[in-house]
Parts: sequence; structure tokens; C-alpha cells
Amino acid sequence: MFVGRQRELAQLEQLYTAEKFQLVVVYGRRRVGKTTLISKFCENKRTLFFTALDQADKDNLADFSRAVYSFFDLPATVGAFATWADAFEFIAERGKRERFVFVFDELPYAAQRNESIPSALQVTIDRAFKQTNVFVMLCGSNEGFMESDVLGRKSPLYGRRTAQMKIGPLGYLEAAQMFPGLSPQEQYEYYGCFGGVPYYLEQVDPQRGFRDNLADLYFNPSGFLFDEPYGLLRQEFSEPALYASLLRAIAGGANRTKLMADRVGVDATTIPKYLSSLCQLGIIEKATPFGENEHSSKRGIYRICDACYDFWFRFVMPRVSDIEGGFGDTLAHRLPEQQLDDYLGHRFERLCLEWLGEQARAGQLPIAVTRLGSWWGTNPSTHAQDDIDVIAADPMEHTMLIGECKYREGFDETSELADLDGKRGLVRGYATEGIMLFTKKSVSQGTAEKCKSRNDVMLVTLDQMYRA
Repeated sequence: MFVGRQRELAQLEQLYTAEKFQLVVVYGRRRVGKTTLISKFCENKRTLFFTALDQADKDNLADFSRAVYSFFDLPATVGAFATWADAFEFIAERGKRERFVFVFDELPYAAQRNESIPSALQVTIDRAFKQTNVFVMLCGSNEGFMESDVLGRKSPLYGRRTAQMKIGPLGYLEAAQMFPGLSPQEQYEYYGCFGGVPYYLEQVDPQRGFRDNLADLYFNPSGFLFDEPYGLLRQEFSEPALYASLLRAIAGGANRTKLMADRVGVDATTIPKYLSSLCQLGIIEKATPFGENEHSSKRGIYRICDACYDFWFRFVMPRVSDIEGGFGDTLAHRLPEQQLDDYLGHRFERLCLEWLGEQARAGQLPIAVTRLGSWWGTNPSTHAQDDIDVIAADPMEHTMLIGECKYREGFDETSELADLDGKRGLVRGYATEGIMLFTKKSVSQGTAEKCKSRNDVMLVTLDQMYRA
């Protein structure tokens, strides 16, 4: 099922209509939908599509040769090309006669077995491909390799690409399209626990119910997601156990380097390089209070941004032994509702920021927002620690909207609004133009009536966010 990716498809189509040589680099973590996006773009276009495997160089070159011969209707009995350079030169020469798309999927698998492949491509591009209008796409799941050995300054291919796309998970509205028959509340539960990786969402059976899907996919030793997060760590890193321990620490609330070091039992000075690698993969992110420099701020924290990893390290990893012992189904169905609500409440702030981003891009907010974030620190009025859940700001005009996110069945709405009003001056250098209260369900009629008399209050429910 193909959903979303309209912006990426439009960009690719715009490049294609230029009718000149293009070298587009597409990369992102595995399962995120790169190949599906490329296949969708290539529909109704003559395409030479090759996917390298994690196998010997000779085997990849033989497979590539067969794909080339088949594409150009040549007999397979010709035999494999002697070198990759010969194969690329052959394709480029054919490209002078006709236009086609040439996709080299999972390039890292081939290039790690034969380090000359990027150089061979570079030479062919400079000598031949640039005289064609062939649309070349290089794709890979190894983000480190793609950024250093394809896009990096030291790469032979540096400066040759005409466009690049780093493909991330689907946003919440795109993910919701995969569950059209469910309510916004149900759609959010799946998004909050499974994330926006299309392949993960495709494993969900909406007919089975939320708890059954958790049991089937996470809490079952044969479930697709039972070992998936740790499997990706094994694929990407030489020390997956340490990375797993760090993620488990972050999921458990240890969001600063020293706290992680204490929890994991390693020297704090060794941790930053591991965190940097996890950030590059998009599994975690470093956040700093809004308005502070991310490099110099001493109040930065680390958060798991990928929902699948967040859920897995919080609820699954601590119980792996029990799940393997056959108690997974019981664990999934007896997972306390309050724990799930607390977890979804913690993810709710990210949903609210996503909604603000969508509204800002559509010009639907009262100020011209170009920056989003959160704030935490000492409130000078109370001399106590305080925070602002979400901030939407216009840095040019130094104006902002501030918001509170409440994923609860009920709370003191009047108190929360008053508390928000009291936070207007917490971020120095910005004037607060309005306050926003994000809620799981609609506020009371009395609160709604009071807010009607104010033009600086926005009340936003989960249902409204999914109607965006």
C-alpha cells in the first residue's frame, strides 16, 4: 500500500521533466520505504533496476550483468562484464541512444565488497553519462556509507549528484492513511507505538485490535518487531549491546550523558560518539531548550524520536526473557492501561509539534512560524524548575505561541490555562502572541465558552489534529 511521499514524488518528477542527466541519491534506514518510493516514481518509465545483495563482488557483478542484458534485450550467454567500469560504460553508451532511468539499489552492499565502484561511477559520469539524459538513482540503507562514501567530500562521487533525498518515516497524517477505518484515537495509538515506518505499519492487522497487535508483533518471539530494533543495531554497529543499553537507559528516563553513564556503567567521556551515531540514524535526537545554542547549551537532553524503538526499549526489552518463556501474550494484554497512557502522553508532545509544523507550512497559524521546539529551565518568578511543552516561533519578528499538551481524560482546565498565561515571559527575547492547549478530548463547555472571549487562545483536540 503506497501512501504519502507526495512531496518527494513531486521533486523527482520535476527533476525528470528537465530531460537532462540527473544523479539522485536516495538514502535512509531500512524498511523506511525508499525502494517503494523509487518504484512508484518509476511507474510507466523505462527503468533498469538493480538491487545489490550482501554477497561476493563477483556474484553482484554477474547479477548486474544479467539485469543489464535483460533490460537491453541482449542474450545472457554473452557472459558477465569483466569489470564494473565496463558495465557502467556500456549503460552510458546506450544512454546516448535512448532515455531511461537507471536505479542502483543498495549500493553499499556492492561498494563495500568492491571499493572501486564509486570511482568507476565517477569516471563514467564525467566521460559519458553527462552527455546523456539518463536519470541515475543511487539508493542505500547504510546511512553512514551513503553520507560519507557517496555524498562526502572525500568520495569520488562528491559534487556529481544533482539532488539528494534522505527518506524518513511517514508523518502522523500519512501513517493514518494506512488505517482509514479507525478513529483518530486508534490511529494515534498505532502511530505512538509503531511509528511511521511503512513496513512496520503494514504488519498491523486493524481487525485484530490494538492489544492483539502488540502481542502479535512485539510480545511474540516470532513476531516481526520482537527483534527488529536490536536487529538494526546489529546491522549498523559493531557494539550493538552497548547501543542497546544506552537506548534502554534513555527510554527509562536517563536523558543526560552522566545519567546514562551511571545507568550503563561506562565512562561518560566515551558516550557522546555512540549518541552521535544514534542521532545520525534518526533513532534519537539531542534537544536543547528553545533559544539556546545546541552546541554550547549545558541543558541538552537526549530523546528517542523513533516510536518503535521508544516502545520496544521501554516495554519489550526488559521482558525479553519472559516473552521467550511463552508469557508474551499475557504481558501484552495485562500491560497496565496507566503505563500505556503515560507512554502515549509522552509521545503526544511530538504529535502536537507535528501538527504545528503542518499548520505552519499551510499558513494556518496566527504568526509566521518557522521554528518549533520546547523549553525547560528555572522560572524566575517561582525559582522552581518549569517547562513549556511546545513552542511555535517566528524568529524574525521574535514572536511565539506556547502550548501545553494534556493526554488525559480529565484535568483542571482553568488551572492549566492560567499556568500557561504565567509562562508568557519565560523565553527571553520573545513576545508570546498566544497560548495553546492540546488535549486528548474536548475541554468542558464552560472552558470552551470562556476561551471564546479571548482571541489569543487555541484549543486543539486529538480529533482536530487528525482532521488537519
